Amino acid sequence: MTHPVDQELVQAAAEVARTRCRGDNHTVAAAGRARDGRIVTAVNAYHFTGGPCAELVLIGAAAAQGVYELDTVVAVGDRDRGVVPPCGRCRQALLDYFPGIGVIVGDGDRIRTVPITDLLPESYVWADHQLDTE
Repeated sequence: MTHPVDQELVQAAAEVARTRCRGDNHTVAAAGRARDGRIVTAVNAYHFTGGPCAELVLIGAAAAQGVYELDTVVAVGDRDRGVVPPCGRCRQALLDYFPGIGVIVGDGDRIRTVPITDLLPESYVWADHQLDTE
């Protein structure tokens, strides 16, 4: 099941990747569409100890701006690499934070928006396995 592609969101991520990703520490940009229509952007923060992907930085940047609900997310690589699919850790985090989010994936004229659940079938949902404290 696919949904229309938010081209403005892809362009926002591409612009950040083109203008803010410099060197090996920042190589991927992400953009998310808030429920109220705002676009939030972020870049990854690579470090030899690991470091968060752009999608994880986006979750924090969105919260810092008062955005707690994202409808759609996309990541774009620097050097005009185009749309980059989220890694497994990011897929899980996106599912846990925004279970109804759409994720833009694919390349060239084959980009499409799919539900996060399509990227993680039969997934573990963290909230479903927490003990009630009441």
